[in-house]
Amino acid sequence: MELIRGLQNLRPRHRGCVCTLGAFDGVHKGHQKVLSTLMAKGQELGLPTTVVIFEPLPREYFSPKDAPPRLMNLREKFRALAQLGIDRLLVLPFTTQLRSMGANEFADEVFLTGLDTRYMIIGDDLRFGRDRTGDFELLKKLGKQNGFDVVATETQSLHGERISSTRIRRTLESSDFGLAAELLGRPYSISGRVTEGQQLGRQLGTPTANVKLNRLRSPINGVYAVEVAIQGKGGSGTADKHYLGVANVGTRPTVDDGVKAILEVHILDFNQDIYRQHIDVFFKYKIRDEKKFASIDELKEQIAKDIKTSREYFVSAKSTH
Repeated sequence: MELIRGLQNLRPRHRGCVCTLGAFDGVHKGHQKVLSTLMAKGQELGLPTTVVIFEPLPREYFSPKDAPPRLMNLREKFRALAQLGIDRLLVLPFTTQLRSMGANEFADEVFLTGLDTRYMIIGDDLRFGRDRTGDFELLKKLGKQNGFDVVATETQSLHGERISSTRIRRTLESSDFGLAAELLGRPYSISGRVTEGQQLGRQLGTPTANVKLNRLRSPINGVYAVEVAIQGKGGSGTADKHYLGVANVGTRPTVDDGVKAILEVHILDFNQDIYRQHIDVFFKYKIRDEKKFASIDELKEQIAKDIKTSREYFVSAKSTH
């Protein structure tokens, strides 16, 4: 899949496509239905598929502290869309300049001049342009004037409730990873590159792989039993082997009292150097909330308990399958 960063990087060869615009946070089953419809139309017309997204998301730009936690960062979204078979991802940096564009100007620059859109599928609740004046009706009118169809996405439901990013966040908050996997169409995971930390885990006898989350907040927080797949130094491909482990997602209040959440993973019975390699961490079971301990010794004792709980969970899970 080709990544196009900003309107300035659109080239004549990018013109003539079927496209959609949205947040696509999670690339969940509802999104997948939209994208499969788009790909089928692209195949019918002999045209490439283009997904248009904003980075950061408008809500993050306007009120970063109040914006909902992301299910995916940009890299994870790129991977998910590529795996589905989308041809191009156009990322529009959400800046002061972009937010000041009127709806008609935005639609003209992106969908007509930029992409020469031949078919479009979007949510009927979509808003864009200055003061959010652009909507489905405006795009439908634009399509009629320029000879292409603009159709609304159909709501997808599971167990009698709409599939949405908001519902998935709620599901993750309650640590229902089974339902989250149903809604996403795959197990919930966080991916990223292993970076060097403070080596505290090694000093405590439990070395950890540290991953910066590259998002303002995480949809989950606490200590979890996890499975870990190591992608390799290039960060491409999917590893066949999954290792078991314990992960902490949070701000490490005992040692850091930090603000930005990070992911730390202790892989059980594992002793390899995986610095700078990308890993996928699949969350299976919540062990406990993150908490501040009175001392490092108390933290060390709790980590041993968490490892024991994780091992017991995986033994139990294996025996029930």
